[in-house]
Amino acid sequence: APYWKKIPESLMYAPGETVRLDCAAEGTPSPTISWTRNGEEISGTDSRHSVIAENTSLILNRVNFGDTAIYQCRASNEHGTILTNTYVYVIELPPQIITEDRKLYSVTEGHSISLECETFGSPKPEVIWERGTSYLLDDPRVNPLTNGGLQIFNVSHDEEGFYTCSVQNANLSITAELEVFNRTVILTPPKDLKVQPGTTGIFTCVGLYDTNLRMPQIQWRKNNQKLMESSSDEKYTFDGADFIITNVGPDDEGIYTCEIITSLDSIEASATLTICDRPDPPGLLQIADPKHRAVSLSWTPGDNHKSTVLEYVIEFEDQGLKERGWEELKRVGGNQEHAVLSLWPYMSYRFRAIAINEVGKSDPSKPSEIHNTPAEAPDNNPEDVRSESIEPDTLLITWEKMDKRNFNGPDFKYKVQWRRAVGSGPKWHKSETTEPPVIVTDVGNFSAFEIKVQAINANGDGPEPDPVIGYSGEEVPLEAPMDAGVALINSTTIRVTWAAIDRETVRGHLLGYKIHLTRKGPRDHNRGRRSREAESTVEETGPNEEMKVISNLRPYSRYLLSIAVFNKKGEGPHSEPLPFNTEEGVPGPPTSLILDSPSETEMTLHWTPPAHPNGILTGYLLQYQRITESDDSPLQKDEIDNPAVTHFTLKGLDRHNQYRFYLRGLTSAGKGEPIIMTGATTLDGAPPSDISLSVGENSVNVSWEAQKRHRNVGFYIHYLKKNGGSNWKKSEKVNSSQSFYQLRGLTPGSDYVLRFFYGNASFWETGIKTEGTEMTEVQASIATQGWFIGVVSALVLLLLILLILCFIKRSKGGKYSVKDKEDGPMDSEARPMKEETFGEYSDLEEKRTASQPSLCEDNKMCSEDTLNFNGSSALTTELNLDESLASQISRQSEGPEGFHGMPENSPLNPTTIAPTTNGMPNSITILD
Repeated sequence: APYWKKIPESLMYAPGETVRLDCAAEGTPSPTISWTRNGEEISGTDSRHSVIAENTSLILNRVNFGDTAIYQCRASNEHGTILTNTYVYVIELPPQIITEDRKLYSVTEGHSISLECETFGSPKPEVIWERGTSYLLDDPRVNPLTNGGLQIFNVSHDEEGFYTCSVQNANLSITAELEVFNRTVILTPPKDLKVQPGTTGIFTCVGLYDTNLRMPQIQWRKNNQKLMESSSDEKYTFDGADFIITNVGPDDEGIYTCEIITSLDSIEASATLTICDRPDPPGLLQIADPKHRAVSLSWTPGDNHKSTVLEYVIEFEDQGLKERGWEELKRVGGNQEHAVLSLWPYMSYRFRAIAINEVGKSDPSKPSEIHNTPAEAPDNNPEDVRSESIEPDTLLITWEKMDKRNFNGPDFKYKVQWRRAVGSGPKWHKSETTEPPVIVTDVGNFSAFEIKVQAINANGDGPEPDPVIGYSGEEVPLEAPMDAGVALINSTTIRVTWAAIDRETVRGHLLGYKIHLTRKGPRDHNRGRRSREAESTVEETGPNEEMKVISNLRPYSRYLLSIAVFNKKGEGPHSEPLPFNTEEGVPGPPTSLILDSPSETEMTLHWTPPAHPNGILTGYLLQYQRITESDDSPLQKDEIDNPAVTHFTLKGLDRHNQYRFYLRGLTSAGKGEPIIMTGATTLDGAPPSDISLSVGENSVNVSWEAQKRHRNVGFYIHYLKKNGGSNWKKSEKVNSSQSFYQLRGLTPGSDYVLRFFYGNASFWETGIKTEGTEMTEVQASIATQGWFIGVVSALVLLLLILLILCFIKRSKGGKYSVKDKEDGPMDSEARPMKEETFGEYSDLEEKRTASQPSLCEDNKMCSEDTLNFNGSSALTTELNLDESLASQISRQSEGPEGFHGMPENSPLNPTTIAPTTNGMPNSITILD
């Protein structure tokens, strides 16, 4: 049965358009195609309708509204028939643009973009794309689409801007905006990794994207499968640009892709992860083809673990010197499986091999069997044979010791031979030793010898060595140079000459001559006085010189010169000292120069004389010039004839300019080097003008720019706290050269007036407010007044003194003096009582008691009623006598007559009442 390959499409058409309907079917046998219109077969008689290509296409020319119908395409063969309907609408509609206006399109450079301009209408509208005044279709990268759109390939930043889509023959258009971003690139793509099992592999992928886009996403894939960060085993970790794979195993091998994805584009790069490891050690080491001093070593390579072996290292172990361990013998390429090894005689070898790849070295292979080489005579002799004789009359022969591997056999020794180089004949003296040096004595001083050292062993002698010349020990030279002479060239330079020394007297290698110069002092130095320590210098020359020019001497000085010969052992005797004097020269610069400006137009220079006058100082030359921006003014000069003068004042200088001063010393030889100083006169001082303030809580920082050339002046800062009721306060003296001052002692949160005074006049005034919160002052009361506090303190102190006196007097009343004042003699029993009971009081106390009234004299409490012994008053209780005193009193009398032995002013005398003294209260009254 037939089947369709192509069927026509139902569309709308405008009047006058040409319509083509294509229909194709296949089958076996090939079907026949026919067309009908609304069920009626189309004949070829209609001039506007035509059928072409074996009825596969129907063409309608210049359609009109009457051509609107259903057109059928029918395919038939002997197995059946199939039909398809196509609707053709002939209609006329005004054009419209369906796509929205001012649509924004975004793309990254290098990619393609399609700008939309979808239209509707019948006939179908035709559109034109424009950008400014340029015709877009001239660019091969621009392609118009059948649906009205515009496609741009390989977009660059030049295509950024606005595009206009217009409908032909209609006043319809839209605008599209195209913005172009930088394309995303990978700066550092991931690299192929070869890692060992169990280690960590890190891929790094660094990209660059347009920062006007959102942060891109980095997606990693393994064999095109997305990877996610592991949270449990931490197998995969994403750390910025790094992708970390931990504990790498065989399952981690593969291709890893890094893809950087933005909202507009993406880019990717891939790398391979390969598991590799150190190679396995070579095996089956075999020794073959042994020769005189060579052997062939072969081996079987081990597994390289996916990393090609780069080279093999062959090592050996000397069985006679195992303490040296394994040493490298040879290296061969990684594609080699054998090596020919060069060996030393008289050695016992074991060999092993190590493979090396990019990961590292393999473990050493198993050692080979032992291989011995036969003994031979030495191949060479020791090197650097020489004489290092130091002591006189001694020849010391030494050399570099040979490596034991070069002994080549047993019983190795050095055969040392020597003979005099001149006049000794062909006889050689010899000595055998196992190590250097060899010392020969009684050979004379500095005698030439031929010496040679030969290696020997039990198998024979080494090659015959070539002799070298050596010398016995040197001694210091015997004689001094003769005919020393000095010629003056100028005040600082001389020419020294001498006669060549006899080489026989040098007794060693002549290294040269030493010229010793000693400066004894200036020429006019008083020899009777002690001079400074002498200055000595030494000049050396070559062995073949007989003249030397010496410079940098001090002018106008006394020198001593001597010459000596020297060799390795030291210097010989000096020649006779040769005195000479240098000529007078120009002086050195003055030691110091200080500028002092007494006024705005004057400058005083103070200096100290030159440290090196180099002659007799005759005076000074002062030169000075004004420094200007364009060019310095001419030099002016003043010559000072008196060398004792150390200061000089210049007048009439320009106060607005700096000056450069040159001061030189003078001798008969001329003027010396100057000391140079630049300066300007000092201007009159003035108080600061540009003042800045920085206010804190309790202080204010005052700063200003100090005038460099102005004299320092002092000023004061007067300050007054507003609404404080206080007086003006004044700071300490402030110097204008300080450029900073801190005024302290202010109250936080308060307003102050500051006045700056220079002399008696104010030159600046300002107001400030300190930071912080103002503290509320406590209202002054009588309790806070100073005078009140002083009075109260005095009263308290007076009261304390009276209390102390009171207690002292009351204590005295209990321990009165028992002085016998009666006219008659005392009882014999009363005498001991006085001495024993009241013996602790001295006569001084008795006198004081007699001269001072007792407590009872000043207190009415001492009346008869108060002092009733049978009563219970406090005073009576306090004044009770102790038992011993009471017993003594009771022995004298039983009644009132018993008190006759007590003083009249005793506090125990009931008949004595003292009146109040001077109307002042006593201590007892105050205590009441």
